[in-house]
Amino acid sequence: MEDKILLAHGSGGKLSHDLVENNLAPLLSNPILDRLDDAAVFELNGRLAFTTDSYVVNPIFFPGGDIGRLAVCGTVNDLSMSGATPYYLSLSLVIEEGLPTADLQRVMTSIRKAADEAGVKIVTGDTKVVDRGSADKLFVNTAGIGVVPWGVEISGSGAIPGDKIILSGTLGEHGMAVMSQREGLQFSTPIESDCAPLNSMVTDMLEVSKNIHCLRDPTRGGLASTLNELAGQSHTGMKIEEDKIPVKEAVRAVCDLLGFDPLYVANEGKLVSIVSEADTPKVLEKMSRNKYGAQSAVIGEVSAEHPGRVIMKTSLGASRIVDMLVGELLPRIC
Repeated sequence: MEDKILLAHGSGGKLSHDLVENNLAPLLSNPILDRLDDAAVFELNGRLAFTTDSYVVNPIFFPGGDIGRLAVCGTVNDLSMSGATPYYLSLSLVIEEGLPTADLQRVMTSIRKAADEAGVKIVTGDTKVVDRGSADKLFVNTAGIGVVPWGVEISGSGAIPGDKIILSGTLGEHGMAVMSQREGLQFSTPIESDCAPLNSMVTDMLEVSKNIHCLRDPTRGGLASTLNELAGQSHTGMKIEEDKIPVKEAVRAVCDLLGFDPLYVANEGKLVSIVSEADTPKVLEKMSRNKYGAQSAVIGEVSAEHPGRVIMKTSLGASRIVDMLVGELLPRIC
């Protein structure tokens, strides 16, 4: 009989302890977590960044990743977008009764691999089990803490007219990978999620420039919503060029087929960087040398015109307003 999670695994009794000791803690083992105290105790010096997020993606496994890798990368990237070096993460699981234990272990293994790649540790956590039908297999909540170096001031309000807008790679893979898995769609060219930790690339960028004014990962709402957020926060305009925005042909074809615009599709391994014009060449070079930034490109610039707006020059030479996403394009994408 397949080993599955029971409601009793959330009781706080022996089965709960067995679940943690046999299926969770060993896969994430490190000296801080191994103490299994109610709170993690550690030392950090400097300015701190703190973030939290929840992940309810459906399905929990998709081409190029799963809910575990997504949770680690998403939290690491949120810290990195403030210029922080991520160090420690918490991990809380809400497990639906009946989830196969093998699936849980697969997710935990993925979490450990992603944490090792990003150089972070899972140092505390919590596990709850709910009745069958009260959740959808597995929900994950994470929090993360990191250190921001002195002299680094990165914020959505920091864009200055004349700055260049750099995108770290092609758009739309995550959203289309999850969508294809959810709907059982098969394509001649498989599409995999771009889910990845970007902290190493941000570290490389900060080595060559302190004039990185904004960083943001274009997740839900995609590039279009991200640029609108930055334009609103900084009271500037954003001018981008359609022909300079990289999109894989397979993603573009699927978006055309399903009626989606790649500008609004979620990404989980890309970042938008707004950098002073003078430092753009060396920042772009650093990004291009990182495995997750090989297709980085300058896609536009910050303008004093049309504050709060994003204007795109189309491939036909016309200009159009790119609004923020209204509603939910792809629900439960992360």
